[in-house]
Amino acid sequence: MGATDAFPEGAARVGAATGQPGGLLDVLGVAAVMLDADGRITLWSPQAEALFGWSAQEALGRSAAQLLVGPEHFDLVLNLFTEVMSGGESWAGVFPVQLKDGSTRLVEFRNMRLLDERGESYALGIATDQAVLRRVERDLALSVRLVAQSPIGLAVLDTSLRFVMVNPALERINELPADRHIGHEVREALSFLDTDTIVASMREVLDTGTPVLDQFTLGRTASDPHADKAWSVSYYRLEDAHGRVLGLATSVVDVTEQHRAATEAARARRRLAVIADASATVGTTLDVDQTAHELADVIVPELADLAAVDVLDAVLDGRRPTSLARGGPARFRALAVSTAYSTEAARAADPTGQIASYEADRLITRCVTEARPVLVSQVDEEDLPHIAADPQGAALLKKAGLHSYLAVPLIARGEVLGALSLYRVRNPEPFDEDDAVLAVELAARAAVCIDNARSYQSERRTALTLQRHLMNHWPTQPTAMQIAYRYQPAQAASEVGGDWFDAIPVAGDKTALVVGDVMGSGINAAATMGQLRTTARALADLDLDPDEVLRHLDHIAGGLDPAFATCLYAVYDPHRAECRVSVAGHLPPILLRPDRPPELLDLPTGAPLGVGGVPFERTTVPLRDGDQLVLYTDGLIETRDQPIDARLDTLLELLAEPEQDLEVLCDRLLAALRDEHDHDDVALLIARVHPHKG
Repeated sequence: MGATDAFPEGAARVGAATGQPGGLLDVLGVAAVMLDADGRITLWSPQAEALFGWSAQEALGRSAAQLLVGPEHFDLVLNLFTEVMSGGESWAGVFPVQLKDGSTRLVEFRNMRLLDERGESYALGIATDQAVLRRVERDLALSVRLVAQSPIGLAVLDTSLRFVMVNPALERINELPADRHIGHEVREALSFLDTDTIVASMREVLDTGTPVLDQFTLGRTASDPHADKAWSVSYYRLEDAHGRVLGLATSVVDVTEQHRAATEAARARRRLAVIADASATVGTTLDVDQTAHELADVIVPELADLAAVDVLDAVLDGRRPTSLARGGPARFRALAVSTAYSTEAARAADPTGQIASYEADRLITRCVTEARPVLVSQVDEEDLPHIAADPQGAALLKKAGLHSYLAVPLIARGEVLGALSLYRVRNPEPFDEDDAVLAVELAARAAVCIDNARSYQSERRTALTLQRHLMNHWPTQPTAMQIAYRYQPAQAASEVGGDWFDAIPVAGDKTALVVGDVMGSGINAAATMGQLRTTARALADLDLDPDEVLRHLDHIAGGLDPAFATCLYAVYDPHRAECRVSVAGHLPPILLRPDRPPELLDLPTGAPLGVGGVPFERTTVPLRDGDQLVLYTDGLIETRDQPIDARLDTLLELLAEPEQDLEVLCDRLLAALRDEHDHDDVALLIARVHPHKG
């Protein structure tokens, strides 16, 4: 490619025709002077007039030596002239010239002999101001050295976007030698980049003249096709002094390290956000399945395209796994699967709730057996059978494009509970060690929540079993009363066990009604409740007054753990049409009379059982046929966001609606007042007086 190819075709001819300056020659102001064999001036250019001060009319025909040289240099000039004219040798050098105004200027000369067709000799002198020439030389040398030694990649392109010049830095950046650039268009030379965007930007700069600065570009070079490189590129239009477009200049800075640092910082921020999100969203309930779903959901799409949570079946059976035999199978139960988008890969994961046994060659088995992450950065076809459950699953993973896999163990309190499996399909980046560290952190947090949920569920089952065993005598219908009752345990395992109720036949057709609430919860509360209930049934057989029964229960409670309980004990006597009631720190019962509003009985509250030494009072309440007593524990009305007085008013409003069926009334009260996530047991007992026959 010739040097003139850097400029638009025909530009030189246009410049000549229009008389426009050619640029560098005009800067130098090169003058031309021709002498005949006698040393007289025969040709004098306008630049000579500008340089020496003499017009053509003043200079032509005169001796050049006499016109331009001082007396002290006259002989030297004649000798040099003779040598050029006789020997044909050119001469170059710097000579002091005397100007028209009498001053002297150092001028750079190039002198040579010319012959015409007749054989006559002439001397041609080309001259320029030495100071101007040296300045241009310095500027040019500086520019060349700057371009050559600049760490910034620099290039010049013509208007067809062909490379005209590249510096060594750009050769290194693009990993292409100069000859792979020069003469080649951008699309050809830089095929490894997004050349459509690059060419569009260059064309815009050529058309508008507005530079494009610091355009960010990503690409991959032949030497490292698996890693992105980043460049900051700027484009500038090149014009001559008259605005003619010559081409384009571009500067390129390799910002790969800065890009990687920024990417890592952004990645770190995203990881912290994932951890913060997991802290807020994983383990919101004491439910194993819900916790597993929360973990899977927080993983996608930030860390994986698909996430699956599998727990060892022994964990969900209430048994804490102690060890896993190396070389043996592991039995898993699938708890959760979450995907970032619809993908065939999801069908390869075990369906939620399914139990599967996997041999030692499965990566998930290896993960829980060795209690460490298993990372397959680049999944090959031979890896798929060790990841998928079966050949069909392996085919689905291959079809979906699984390219990276990571399994991390769920470890809580030193025990392996299961595994978290992560899959990347659309996300082009393979899992790396940083991903494994983050996954281990998330799995560890979730594992503690899963273990807590498993423990709570196990304790809840135990407490409920104990409570059912201790309350194995459900009340029978008394002779003179119709009763209905409900018991609902708390949803949280640790809050089950303290409430009880009873309806006990007493001599003389009487009925003892009991409702109580042990302070505290869990298995110990259930055990205390069982002992107090059994004692109350035994005391009822003695036909004692309610205050005496509470006094004995108070004495018994003092030796139990937990030691405190509230209790209401009432005895209905159909022959006297009255009910004697004593209260030990319990909520008052509600009396319903036909055609009258519900009434919250105003009874002496008394101290809870277990306080010791506090007397209990007895109150007699008349009861007629059709009257009802509603006994309940605080779990029916207490909430965390409403005062108890407001809840009691709500209960009275509900009871104001007539209802003949006591079973329906129980269900209506529970539906209106209870929430599925309530944190307390509730016992409810409703007794209606029957007409007495006897």
